[in-house]
Amino acid sequence: MGAMSRAFVREADPDALEPLPERPISPHPNFVTAAGMAQIDARLRELESAREAAANDPAALARIERDARYWKQRRSSARVIEPPPAPTVARFGVTVRLRFPDAAERSFQIVGEDEADPAAGQVSWVSPVATALIGRVPGDSVEIFGRRATVIELHA
Repeated sequence: MGAMSRAFVREADPDALEPLPERPISPHPNFVTAAGMAQIDARLRELESAREAAANDPAALARIERDARYWKQRRSSARVIEPPPAPTVARFGVTVRLRFPDAAERSFQIVGEDEADPAAGQVSWVSPVATALIGRVPGDSVEIFGRRATVIELHA
C-alpha cells in the first residue's frame, strides 16, 4: 500500500467546539427551601432568555444548553422541605443563631446544596457546619470552625 495523500487526511476543524463536560449532579437528595425552588425557576428563565440572545454563538449556546440540562434535572429532583413555624430543633430550613465565648454571634440557615451561600450564612445541609448543627437545641454547645459556640436561638 502506498502512502495516503495528505489531501485525504482530515484536519481538525478549527471551528469545532470541544464538548463541555456535564455539571456534576450531587449524589445527595435534592432538598430545597421554598426560596431555593424559586431560585431554580429563576435560573431556568434566565437560561431561556440567554438561549434566545445567543442564537448565533455556538460556544455560548453549548454552555447555556449544558447549564439548562443541569437546572432542569435539579428542578425535577427538587423536594421542597418547609421548616416548622416555631422550630425546637435545628434541621433543614431552620436558621440557627450561635454565640461564641467572646460574645460574637453568628447565624446559619441550613439550606439545599444549590442555594448555599456561606458568606450570607446559608450553609448546605451536607456541609460540616450544618452537620454540626442538625439536631441541636437551644443551650447545646457545638464546635464550629474549631471554636465552641452555644446555640441560642432557632427560627424558621
